Amino acid sequence: MTDLQIRQILSVHLPNGDGFCSGCRRWWARLVPYPCPQTEWAARQQARTAVRRFLDGRP
Repeated sequence: MTDLQIRQILSVHLPNGDGFCSGCRRWWARLVPYPCPQTEWAARQQARTAVRRFLDGRP
């Protein structure tokens, strides 16, 4: 997945007022506690990309 797609996942899967993931509830009508698996996966991907850029010396 591209960086843009990962950012889109993180922008939709946010906690709502009752502690559940708003993206999971909206897209799949599922009550999933936040952070949901999609959020955890996307955050790990962003972290890997940031570490890779740091180690390669890129901004």
